[in-house]
Amino acid sequence: MEISFFGAARTVTGSAFLLEHEGFSLLVDLGLPQGKDERTLGLELPFSPYTVDAVILTHAHIDHSGRLPLLAKLGYSGPIYSTKATFQLSDIMLEDSAHIQESEAEWKNRKKKRHGEEPVEPLYNAEDAEAALSLFRCVNYNEKIELTPHLWFEMIDAGHLLGSASVRVHALLPDGSEKSIVFSGDIGNTDQPIIKNPMYFHDADFVVMESTYGDRLHGKREEDETAGLLKRAEKLASITDRTFRRGGNLVIPSFAVGRTQEILYLFRLIMDRKMLDYEIPVFLDSPLSVKATRVFSSCLRSDYFDEDAMALVKKGVNPILFPSLVTITDVNDSKALNERKESAVIISSSGMCEAGRIRHHLKHNLWRPESTILFVGYQAEGTLGRSLVDGTDHVTLFGEQISVKAEIAILEGTSGHADQKGLVKWIDEFEKKPEAVFVVHGEENTSEYFASKLKNEEGLHAYAPKFGERFDLLKDEIPIQSDTALRKKTGADLRDAFDNLEKEEKSLRSVIERMAMAYAAIDLSNEKKAHKLADAVRRLSDDIAFLSEKWGGEIE
Repeated sequence: MEISFFGAARTVTGSAFLLEHEGFSLLVDLGLPQGKDERTLGLELPFSPYTVDAVILTHAHIDHSGRLPLLAKLGYSGPIYSTKATFQLSDIMLEDSAHIQESEAEWKNRKKKRHGEEPVEPLYNAEDAEAALSLFRCVNYNEKIELTPHLWFEMIDAGHLLGSASVRVHALLPDGSEKSIVFSGDIGNTDQPIIKNPMYFHDADFVVMESTYGDRLHGKREEDETAGLLKRAEKLASITDRTFRRGGNLVIPSFAVGRTQEILYLFRLIMDRKMLDYEIPVFLDSPLSVKATRVFSSCLRSDYFDEDAMALVKKGVNPILFPSLVTITDVNDSKALNERKESAVIISSSGMCEAGRIRHHLKHNLWRPESTILFVGYQAEGTLGRSLVDGTDHVTLFGEQISVKAEIAILEGTSGHADQKGLVKWIDEFEKKPEAVFVVHGEENTSEYFASKLKNEEGLHAYAPKFGERFDLLKDEIPIQSDTALRKKTGADLRDAFDNLEKEEKSLRSVIERMAMAYAAIDLSNEKKAHKLADAVRRLSDDIAFLSEKWGGEIE
């Protein structure tokens, strides 16, 4: 009974865990590395697709599902098990992801063609996504699914996203005894709107659990969940009101699946409770978000929703739709939003500002002191969203340097992940201490720290595995986490930053040399090419000048 960690090991994205038992290989999740993780780990599979016999998908988010089309492209034809809602959401998300992969490859190939370089293929395309989706097998919560006579699994509601699941896998050993391992998936917050609170397993021999917020709390929580929800709605109403009174737009970068629908629920609360004395125009500008909202609406009478949401449904009210909501899919309608004179709420993806229409809305609003950019979810290292949350005073979008003058706000308590207290509660639900707890799905410092906390404060045999580590759960001695303090951005982190800066210096020199060669070879009578090169050099020069002015003096 061996387990290998091929993703989300001391990183946040790219979840992938391979469990092998009696000649059968079970893959739990196969996510897409994003942000910094993509640059350091790459996107290729770290194992052969032919070694996998079955896949379990805990939920539809791309950092858990995003490489399933690649798996199918490379020849995998076995089952992919998930809940029905996860399948419905994956249907739209993997199609969207394939479109992004194709678009990025097309953009890269236009550049490569101009440079006389060989073209690249997209990681996968729409046909590969369709092939993966054809392999899905839908299962219910608490249903026993037999994989082999020696292996079976069951799912319970993880409370993170519509259809999300924690998974317990049972393995029958040669001596007739049984061992079990729980994969937490993403553990949900306890007072999210719409969906139910997370359910808990109470026994397992081994546990693989997430740690996204293992180093922090979401802030003071209300004892009564409805009161907590109303408090968040009131804060959202306050942010909206002060932005509108300034004459600006409230721009919300939001994850298309899950977070967007929760924000819509909060706006419905604001309007139903008359927290503001005027109608709020809300524009949902994301084709994927619109499709996901339809999936949520189609599941209204299922067992995925919490009591508050179901109370509205029984009254004939859709909890996430309201009269002043306008959904936008056409790109021209999206562009027209930035020509509006009246204030509006614009919800658009992606949630970390890495791609999509949100970047255009940021370009038109970041420089405006009257506008607000409101973050409602986790921002991974290396993303544009993280830079804005960390307080950067300028960004580059579409080759243009944009000053950050807008208000940058965070709506606390909207995370779909349990905070440190919620994570500890989840593991404390095990009536007997597991033999080992593997802490995954957290930034390196966070996962190590949380594993150390579980060891020292909960008395657990906890360890944050590294990428590629493999353990025989029945024979190997599982490492135990060394005492790890929560590091700030100093010491080793600062040294790493300077190491990266030195690498980028070499890249910058190479860029300047290529620009100089282009200048020497360019036909100045070709005005279009000359202007294009001039613009590129000017942007680079402006960035260098900005950094020189900012850091050239003495650092106080």
